[in-house]
Amino acid sequence: MDSELRNTHERSLIALMRSSTSSTSSSSTSSYSSWTPDEDAILPLSSPPARTGSEALPQELDRPKVAENGAIRGMGLGFRLVSFSGHSGLEWKDIERRFDQIASRTGNGPEAVVKWSGFGFCIGMQQSLEFANELLRALRGGRDWKVDITKSDMRRFWFRMKDDSFDSRMRIFFDMCDRNMDGRITEPDIKQTILLSAFTNKLSVTQEEAEDYAAMIMDLLDSKSRGYIEVSQMGSLFKTRPPNSSSLSSSPTTQLPVVTNNGVQNGEFPEEQELMSRGEVLFRTYWRRAWIILLWVIACFVLFYWKFVQYRDRSAFQVMGYCLSTAKGAAETLKLNMALILLPVCRNTITWLRKHPCINSAVPFNDNINFHKLIAGGIVVGVILHGGTHLACDFPRISGADKTLFKQTIAMRFGYHQPNYLEILTTIEVASGIAMVILMVIAFVLATKWPRRRSAKLPLSLRKVTGYNTFWYSHHLFILVYGLLIIHSMFLFLTDKWLEKTTWMYVAFPVLLYIGERIFRAIRSGFYEVDILKANPYPGKVLYLKMQKPEGFEYQSGMYIFLQCPQISSLEWHPFSLTSGPQDDYLSVHIRTLGDWSNQIYAHFQEAVLSRGHSCPTLYIDGPYGAAAQDYVKYDIVVLIGLGIGATPFISILKDILNGVQAPPSDHRGLRERSLGKKPLKAYFYWTTREQSSFDWFRDSMKEISNSNKKKVVEMHNFLTNVYREGDVRSALISIIQALHHSKNGIDVVSNTPIRTHFARPNWFNIFSRLALKHRGARIGVFYCGPSNLARDLKGLCTKFSTKTTTRFVFHKENY
Repeated sequence: MDSELRNTHERSLIALMRSSTSSTSSSSTSSYSSWTPDEDAILPLSSPPARTGSEALPQELDRPKVAENGAIRGMGLGFRLVSFSGHSGLEWKDIERRFDQIASRTGNGPEAVVKWSGFGFCIGMQQSLEFANELLRALRGGRDWKVDITKSDMRRFWFRMKDDSFDSRMRIFFDMCDRNMDGRITEPDIKQTILLSAFTNKLSVTQEEAEDYAAMIMDLLDSKSRGYIEVSQMGSLFKTRPPNSSSLSSSPTTQLPVVTNNGVQNGEFPEEQELMSRGEVLFRTYWRRAWIILLWVIACFVLFYWKFVQYRDRSAFQVMGYCLSTAKGAAETLKLNMALILLPVCRNTITWLRKHPCINSAVPFNDNINFHKLIAGGIVVGVILHGGTHLACDFPRISGADKTLFKQTIAMRFGYHQPNYLEILTTIEVASGIAMVILMVIAFVLATKWPRRRSAKLPLSLRKVTGYNTFWYSHHLFILVYGLLIIHSMFLFLTDKWLEKTTWMYVAFPVLLYIGERIFRAIRSGFYEVDILKANPYPGKVLYLKMQKPEGFEYQSGMYIFLQCPQISSLEWHPFSLTSGPQDDYLSVHIRTLGDWSNQIYAHFQEAVLSRGHSCPTLYIDGPYGAAAQDYVKYDIVVLIGLGIGATPFISILKDILNGVQAPPSDHRGLRERSLGKKPLKAYFYWTTREQSSFDWFRDSMKEISNSNKKKVVEMHNFLTNVYREGDVRSALISIIQALHHSKNGIDVVSNTPIRTHFARPNWFNIFSRLALKHRGARIGVFYCGPSNLARDLKGLCTKFSTKTTTRFVFHKENY
């Protein structure tokens, strides 16, 4: 049975990879397209089809063969050097088209030429012009290389660059390092190339660091202390591919990663497990949302129908017809929704309910904000139906009704005076309703995405009056809205029965609960003034705050708190994930400056840190509050994915997992439902960031986690997207230095932590396929914090791999 299941799993995964080969790169990494310097090419190591005729390679000089260095082989090093072009999939016709775009004729020459400075554009390295110039110098042998380039020159250069011969590519790279083209590379040559590579990849490398790295390479390769190295010695760095080094960065093709049975704990597989259908995966993913939404829709429909039928049988129906029934039916749904909309924002109540496994397993508390928005949409529909039918249909029919019919039906409700349209609008019930609609429109509009985030797509005049603060204060207009709602419900045209004025019955409990929460938060936060133990302003305008942990303050990893700074505003509270672990005796947060409040608090603390004489601003905290990341305790295996500052909730989780590490299980059979007190047995952390300086944010935490990870329970991967991917000539020397330094000192030169940094964007398809092969039959929780565009890609991959393999991936996203 195990053998049959293994074969089924592997066949499914191979078929999935083959079907995705042509689309994986674009679909799974599209969210990062703006994060890379340009689209890089990685050419396969296998030899291309032989070229004939006009495509034959030009005759080249004999090249010395490279030899393997035993020391390097012993260290397990080795790298690919496979790409000299700057764009994926460029062929000669593309180079020719680019050449023609900028070519010009000089004098009476028969051929068009481009200036030497246009070489980078022609080969797709327009964003790495300095590096492209060095490449041109190497291709021209260093002699008179700053001269115009003809098309025949360009063709010769291109096919030499495209030559898949390792010796050919090694020769070009060697010549780029060889400043005086004498066949020998000295330590200063390597230093200059290191500085050029760092500049090209937007990495920070000082002159002293470059000297140290150059000396490290020379010590390794110049075994005879001659003061220089030759091409055979340099080539030994690239000749051998290191073992178990399949790339996690994005690449144009999807290859099946080789994972042996040892990748599965004890090589065991579930005894009986069939592949799930897409329908089953979707049902398991959405059933909790589905039953809540279905219940809500049924409740709205029942209430609408009940009121619709009730008013269809009343005398007023003879005057206003079905317009009256529609308006009253919509009014009843509005009462329900005005009550429900407060419940998803009662954070203390939701946090308390999360602690009960039975309730938490049936109610999707992680979607509280989405449900809040959904109910708001229901209110919009109700207002249009209720207010629209009244204004456009009911009121004109009242004012224009036959006087006899009016007297026989509803005259008593109007004091036996048939009002005109304007008189109806000035009544308390109508005026209060119109005022409610105006206030609601203001609050709703300012809560939409563009005004709330002060989008650049808005006109400058609107951006000045929008933003999070405007959204926050405008939302408090609902205090007036609820007051007007009670007034509106007390003065009804068509009834004076107390039992029919039911609005207060709907909203009483939610309003009292919400008011109670606000009072509780105000009282609690008054006791939670915290002392600042440490404040560090980091590059990228990120502020790290280490605060004293209040007595009795307990929380779980993944939770967040609200911060208030009275020096900025006594009314504003802003949420931030805790990066400290529950076992720590302090609280810590990382604040990324994205708006007015965060910019001001960054400035206040920066001034206090720099001046040293200034005291830190006063801070109050409120919380803790539950979030989606808390659900990590439900899984034996978790995948944590953070983009930029989105890594914050996962730092706390990693600390907590290592603090409560358990012995690995013997197999995957009978994976249990985990209680809140237990921790995952294996965690994978993927952090993607755009700039090298971002590693400063969590450097201390990363070192702490690495030092605690004795049993290798946590596997961490950093991705830096502004560095050209592995195998690109522009990052080749950086990769060499990175591996040498890590092998020698255990520290990554890019992140300055024990965690190796991958270059370019993650290839999520390859990452998920490795996880599916390694953990066959397991249930893996995938937790993501970052932009929504990548969330859609990751969610799709979770569904795809859950249906095509025996591994089930369950996706969770942080919502704020």
